[in-house]
Amino acid sequence: MSPFLSIAIYVILWWLAFFTMLPIGAQSHHEASEDVVPGSERGAPKAHRLRQKALWAAGIAAVLWLGVAWAVSVDLVGLRPH
Repeated sequence: MSPFLSIAIYVILWWLAFFTMLPIGAQSHHEASEDVVPGSERGAPKAHRLRQKALWAAGIAAVLWLGVAWAVSVDLVGLRPH
């Protein structure tokens, strides 16, 4: 697998993991029965924890990337021309 393809696959897997994790643990002010500051969206999360979710997504993407790299290295999916 070429370095460019490896990086592209990792980036795609990171974004998939990141967007999958965004709603996990998110609680809005409305759901927590707290007062909403005037001018803010009542469905906006109280604490988004993007840095923590980005780090978790990096770890998940690394594990998934290792699986993809292994599958390509053993020609599990038949990507190499014969």
